[in-house]
Amino acid sequence: MLVLTRKLGEKVKIGDHVYISILEIESGSVKIGIDAPREVTILRMELLEQVKNKNIESVVKEVSDIAQAAAFVKHKFPKE
Repeated sequence: MLVLTRKLGEKVKIGDHVYISILEIESGSVKIGIDAPREVTILRMELLEQVKNKNIESVVKEVSDIAQAAAFVKHKFPKE
């Protein structure tokens, strides 16, 4: 990981087409601007983690639902 110190108004270039600008620094918070081509995906990590966790919850629920359905069918139609 590269760690940089930047001041208000300074920029960082990533690759050939991505620029990060320091727009505002206020009470422990930094506002940045990202200038990148449309085809470059930019995601906030906390949102990415939320989506990942929701997907995991969904899969666990589906597996639970399938297990309950299988138990119901097994109970309702026992093997003879």
